[in-house]
Amino acid sequence: MQTKSKIFIAGHKGLVGSSLVRNLTANGYSNLILKGRDELDLLDREAVSSFFQTEKPEYVFLAAAKVGGIMANSTYPADFIYENLILQTNIIHNAYLSEVKRLLFLGSSCIYPKFSPQPMDESCLLKGELEPTNEPYAIAKIAGMKMCEAYNRQYGTHFLSVMPTNLYGPNDNFDLETSHVLPALLRRFHEAKIKEHSTVTIWGTGNPRREFLHVDDMAAACIHVMNLSEEVVEQEFLSPDKPGFVNVGCGADVTIGQLAEMVSEVVGFEGEIEFDRTKPDGTPQKLLDISKLRSLGWSPDIPLIAGLESTYACFLKDYAK
Repeated sequence: MQTKSKIFIAGHKGLVGSSLVRNLTANGYSNLILKGRDELDLLDREAVSSFFQTEKPEYVFLAAAKVGGIMANSTYPADFIYENLILQTNIIHNAYLSEVKRLLFLGSSCIYPKFSPQPMDESCLLKGELEPTNEPYAIAKIAGMKMCEAYNRQYGTHFLSVMPTNLYGPNDNFDLETSHVLPALLRRFHEAKIKEHSTVTIWGTGNPRREFLHVDDMAAACIHVMNLSEEVVEQEFLSPDKPGFVNVGCGADVTIGQLAEMVSEVVGFEGEIEFDRTKPDGTPQKLLDISKLRSLGWSPDIPLIAGLESTYACFLKDYAK
């Protein structure tokens, strides 16, 4: 990408999209195309087609998605599979029609089977059953990745995919019904502190292990992949014997219990942590093997504790409003 290239960030107001905007702007990219839902409904096929024909972006970051935690995925499975399939199909197909130079599709580590060998490398895809609680979302993400690969094979496009681990950071969703585990814990411990509760109860046993990557690291990785040389893209993403995607993580995980202790410390909650073992745990472990990404010249920079502290500071600003 050149600093004047026309770059469309789909989902620019979300967690990843807003970080992409910050990182791209900080690195001198000045021709960003940003459209809110009131300006461009990504579920509207005709609207998306008209947008691409008019704007003709050169590069596309497909960060738009309907996302949520275990409760949201369990409550609205039809919404998760329908909306994600429709919006990503609209964007990928029209990116091809308008001859976009490169597109980067953001998937999710939930695409991997529930009982994959740990850590999970890219070859684990489609080697077993998915976690039931988020299967519809995972299938939509797998479809998006495979759609990119199919268009590359049939039409010679350069549509790449990245599979991030659990993300967190500024502009996260802190709604207790729809958020992921880390922002939900930050809010719950904060509210328990200000209400002087003696305990905070966490779903499940606290034993599942999860990997967490700061969203600014994720954005930096996306830009790095988008800017890989033509030769590297051909060898590592477009070759028939190579996966058309790459894992993006930090290479280390913690238990949910350990995460809860860290959040409690960052927030300053002095009560007890209890676990509701009647609630589901989800996948036992989801740790990504990031060997491929490291071989492509990128590694994460932000330690978990530092990321938690900065995210809590951002939460306090928004919460105060």
